[in-house]
Amino acid sequence: MKNDSIKLLKMFVCLTFSLLLINRVSSQSVHETVLWKTGEGNYKGYRIPSIIVSTKGTILAFVEGRNDGDDSGDIDIVLKRSKNNGRTWENERIVWDDSLNTCGNPCPVVDQQTGRIWLFMTWNDGKDHENEIIRRTAKNTRIPYLCFSDDDGLSWSKPVNVSLACKDPNWGWYATGPGIGIQIKGGKYSGRLVIPANHSYGDPESKIRKDPHGYGSHVLISDDHGKSWHMGSPIRPGCNESQVVELSDGALLMNMRSYNGKYCRAISYSHDGGETWSPVEHDYELVESVCQASILHYGKHKRNEFYLFSNPAVPIGRTHMTLKVSADNCGTWFASKLIYAGPSAYSCLVRLPNGRIGLLFEKGIISAYETISFVALNVKDILGSGDNQIKNYP
Repeated sequence: MKNDSIKLLKMFVCLTFSLLLINRVSSQSVHETVLWKTGEGNYKGYRIPSIIVSTKGTILAFVEGRNDGDDSGDIDIVLKRSKNNGRTWENERIVWDDSLNTCGNPCPVVDQQTGRIWLFMTWNDGKDHENEIIRRTAKNTRIPYLCFSDDDGLSWSKPVNVSLACKDPNWGWYATGPGIGIQIKGGKYSGRLVIPANHSYGDPESKIRKDPHGYGSHVLISDDHGKSWHMGSPIRPGCNESQVVELSDGALLMNMRSYNGKYCRAISYSHDGGETWSPVEHDYELVESVCQASILHYGKHKRNEFYLFSNPAVPIGRTHMTLKVSADNCGTWFASKLIYAGPSAYSCLVRLPNGRIGLLFEKGIISAYETISFVALNVKDILGSGDNQIKNYP
């Protein structure tokens, strides 16, 4: 009982602190480019942003192009490219279109050693809906697919079904990311590709969706530059829509959407390159309703290593897209920039070739799903221009 009271108090303090920080930075402006807008372009709507930079410095922004308003139906994976740090963008390209079926959840990773861009996605019959897939009453299940590009996203290989190696047959729903994967940089697992993913599974004690099915996260792992893949152990209960980062000591941190009633992000650690994971914890500084978020190892600025986190930083609803920063391996956070105070939802962070911070996110005036916008932030505005400013945050 005492521990529960301490946790509730900590959560209350973090909620209050986050709102105070949001008020403090709300007057700051950010330049943006709208890449996709509902009612314009080749699709009725766009959702689920993902963004990476190739080894040649090309920025690739992926989204779902939706002809139906739901998470299922006629959905394609599309992208736009920029070769000048996001100042201008090429026309939209289709990566995967499977007639009226659902091709969703783009989750790319760049192999820094080969230059190949791997893209994980998921497929389901366009007539099947998420509830039916979770309950295993749908015509088909949700299946992970994989393709790649060797020319900076100009062309893509034919997507291949990888469910035999990358999905437990007992799982119903399945999603890669949403967001990006990583390649481990140091230590024993250097060069390993790691893709965050999530799934639904049978759980008689779960209260999610008022039926006996729970949500869990996992990763997909390759040690041979994408030639073969296998799964890490599941992370449960009550978490999905995950993103992963490598910490300075070589551990991996999984940051996840939580259904555990904590109003914040769920986290788990791996000390063996993603093969196994610690029990689910919660980061009460990362305030959130139930939504997707992005986490990124920015790298060094001056003498410090930084991690970035973006999400709609409110306990209820989806508003106040906020960027937070950690200088201690994601142990503590502070709000550095309110990006947009209005309706906002999914996001994806990237370090641009010129060192600026890029953010691709969903935003709107009435609904969070009206546009997909890109902003490029000056790193000095976020991290400070010197060590003293950095250490004095917030």
